Amino acid sequence: MADRSLRGIRLGAQSLQSEEGVVFMERRETTYTCDTCGHVTNLMFSADAEPPQTWECRSCGADARLNIDGQAVTLEVTDEKAARTHWDMLLERRTRAELEELLEERLAFIRARRGAGEDPTREKIGA
Repeated sequence: MADRSLRGIRLGAQSLQSEEGVVFMERRETTYTCDTCGHVTNLMFSADAEPPQTWECRSCGADARLNIDGQAVTLEVTDEKAARTHWDMLLERRTRAELEELLEERLAFIRARRGAGEDPTREKIGA
């Protein structure tokens, strides 16, 4: 431990860790080419990992396509459903007319609780 003493070493300047006994994973370089701006992006992935078909271009933000053996891959179109929003799920349970009726009931309740009755600006907005 005497040879690994902290005396005389600036903190953060040198690491006391060694790469002794560390086995690195096998890696491969993957290339993506942007169809919009032509920018080429090289990324390293694990050799056993399947790289994604598209990667966001670092220069323009468009989707860059994966290159295999110098040729851009054709993108597989999947029929994935778009994420459903709260509004979509609500419309599955109720019609728009039912929702408008519930809204009117709730607004009437809130107005009665406040003691305001009908809102005088409501006629101006609806006109």
